Amino acid sequence: MMKCIILDDEPFAHQVLEVYINDTPGLVLAAGFRNAVEAYEYMNKNTVDLLFLDIEMPLINGISFLKALKEKPTTIFTTAYKQYAFEGFELGVIDYLLKPFSYDRFLTAIGKMNQTSPDISSDDTIAIREKDGISNILQSSILYIEGLKDYIRIVTEEREYVVYHTLKGILSKLNANNFFQCHRSFILNKTFIVRINQDIIICRDQSTFPIGSSFKKKFLDSLNKAGG
Repeated sequence: MMKCIILDDEPFAHQVLEVYINDTPGLVLAAGFRNAVEAYEYMNKNTVDLLFLDIEMPLINGISFLKALKEKPTTIFTTAYKQYAFEGFELGVIDYLLKPFSYDRFLTAIGKMNQTSPDISSDDTIAIREKDGISNILQSSILYIEGLKDYIRIVTEEREYVVYHTLKGILSKLNANNFFQCHRSFILNKTFIVRINQDIIICRDQSTFPIGSSFKKKFLDSLNKAGG
């Protein structure tokens, strides 16, 4: 079952979503909140699979709330305002339900969770969401990934991608045999490493990366295993 929560300051919106969630196989309503502070505290202590999030709310709006989350669940915006659609897309939400919405429209949004999304990957490719749509990146072409606060920069042999994601989140989607985090800001493709000089990693294109002290032992152990 997929655990859902609702964050919306309107009682009627809660009533509608509760009915829709209860009528949908595979979904279970774990909690509902009318203010962002309570929702934030709950999400820091509990696993949430799907968040139904309003945008225009007192004190903290939905966009600011989503940006503040360290681990962002799959999110569907539920709002009466059209103008935030692009920001929602930038944040990687899977759909944008404009109030009032029907149960059929709700099911369409849920159905998108089973389609290609930024969180779906395989041993060969990883899908990321860009402004123009979803791009599938061949994992073997990725040289490294750099963390840039709320964004990451994926550098491949052909081009770079800057997308809204976390290093921790993207690492969980990559082939663990080939990728490893060597520093709080970097994930490397181990197949591109040519040598290690003390605490500096040198890659095939002569780019260099530091080895963070908290990552060093695990990183070197993984290289030893890969080597035989």
